[in-house]
Amino acid sequence: MKASKVAQSTARRIFRLCSPNGKMNVRKLKSVIKKIGAEKPRDYRGILQVLKRLVENEVIKKQVTVESAAKLDAPTLGKVQTSLCKEYGEGLTFKFKVDPELLGGLRIRVGNDVYDGSVKARLETLANSF
Repeated sequence: MKASKVAQSTARRIFRLCSPNGKMNVRKLKSVIKKIGAEKPRDYRGILQVLKRLVENEVIKKQVTVESAAKLDAPTLGKVQTSLCKEYGEGLTFKFKVDPELLGGLRIRVGNDVYDGSVKARLETLANSF
């Protein structure tokens, strides 16, 4: 089901009001969703659908996955976390994975941004250039 333009603009306006200073206020958002569900305004399903998508996108923006070829030591983990918090702001959730196929280096994914400094990616780039 595709939401109407009115539902999309209403949902974006509600989301902006529930996200002052760019930080999502979960409590306020929950109360608005309950009120929409209780009052059932015109095209309320479309509004809720778009709100869900906006919230999912906001949550994804704050998720960080750091992949390395070997387990990272504590000082390196700290450096990675502090540099990413400076770049993307506070409130990031980190997940660290070990992927031996990378051969070396790091692959960092923050939301939709991917920083691939792995040896595997460099070798693939070199192979593609030939």
